[in-house]
Amino acid sequence: MNRSILLLAACLALPAWASGPAPDWSAATVRKLDAANGRVTLRHGPIPNLDMPPMTMVFRVTPEQLQGLKVGDAVRFRAERADGAFRVIAIEADGAGN
Repeated sequence: MNRSILLLAACLALPAWASGPAPDWSAATVRKLDAANGRVTLRHGPIPNLDMPPMTMVFRVTPEQLQGLKVGDAVRFRAERADGAFRVIAIEADGAGN
């Protein structure tokens, strides 16, 4: 009986931690793509690992990271600060919308 209660509690708690971007991912909307210069402008939510509040800003990217993306797309991404610039280290479409 105790195992059943624990299993039920775990199932009920699942949506609380499974929804939204993973902790190291941030949600954003693509505002501008500049593959030729290796830049993307994102309107993003908080970026916890950079201690950054929501704002719109430019990030460095590789042209490959922008393939399949278009202005207005909802995305999730991971970023870091390197050599004085903010750089996207991963980005993907996020069907959830922002």
